[in-house]
Amino acid sequence: MDGEFGGLSARPAVLIIPGGGYHFCSDREADPVAFPYLKAGYQAFILRYSLNEQAAWPRPLEDYEEAMCLIRERAAEWHVVPDRIAVIGFSAGGHLAACAATMAEHRPNAAILGYPVIDGECARDYLPSAPDVPSAVDEHTCPCFVFATRTDNLVPVSNTVHMIDALCANGIAFESHIYANGPHGLSTGDSGINHLPFSGRYPAWVPDSITWLEDVLGGIRSSGLTGPRFGPKINGNREETLNLDCTIAYLAAHPKGKRILEEITGGKQGFPPAAAGVITLRDSLAYMGFDTEKTKAVETRLQAIQNN
Repeated sequence: MDGEFGGLSARPAVLIIPGGGYHFCSDREADPVAFPYLKAGYQAFILRYSLNEQAAWPRPLEDYEEAMCLIRERAAEWHVVPDRIAVIGFSAGGHLAACAATMAEHRPNAAILGYPVIDGECARDYLPSAPDVPSAVDEHTCPCFVFATRTDNLVPVSNTVHMIDALCANGIAFESHIYANGPHGLSTGDSGINHLPFSGRYPAWVPDSITWLEDVLGGIRSSGLTGPRFGPKINGNREETLNLDCTIAYLAAHPKGKRILEEITGGKQGFPPAAAGVITLRDSLAYMGFDTEKTKAVETRLQAIQNN
């Protein structure tokens, strides 16, 4: 890079995993996908993984592991920030990217999943040994951006819905877009690589996903990198200690957390049960008008309590 890009000596990266039913790697979901991310400032890599008779699971995931390890091992040489690498997968490549996010040893820091094969039953139509993804989602799964079309004619949109459900159940941050109309395999939605009609909003997934990456990984500026706007989890319920980002319902179910809540609220339940399961204490204190000093005092008390 030699100073040509201002104050940036290294950049975040994307590892693109094309689809193709584990029988081929789609060229439409390779280089055309890389270009907008390169323009946005990311280093871009494309994974050509094992196919057909060489694709018996877990070989495709092993290919991913080798690729991710190589990128991180050579991060200094290739000017990559090793803890800001996202995978972008489509269809069967979306299945592999989702497996990377949920079951790999070397997981990505974020995942963008385009009309992904997610359910084991659907995945095994293309690769008999392929695993189910939703059952593998856990608290260590990275943030995910998932998009599809309602009228997908090869991979039912229920795959995307089931992935969202699993992410939500495990408290993992995500963004999802289900566009009203469009066939399978639309890639970026550029007119030069598609001839079938689809929702006019579909191509927006590309800039939306780039902005989302800035939310979860941090921004790219000529002067350097900024921090993420949001954390990788929906709330703080799974952290090692209690914290301000735990939900009201979670704190109320913890003996020591409940005691602190009662001191704050005077023993009154301020939210209906459904809201208490979503709203965090941080938001509640802001709503109640707690200033920075009082909020910090509550945070200090909570962080002294082990979350078990």
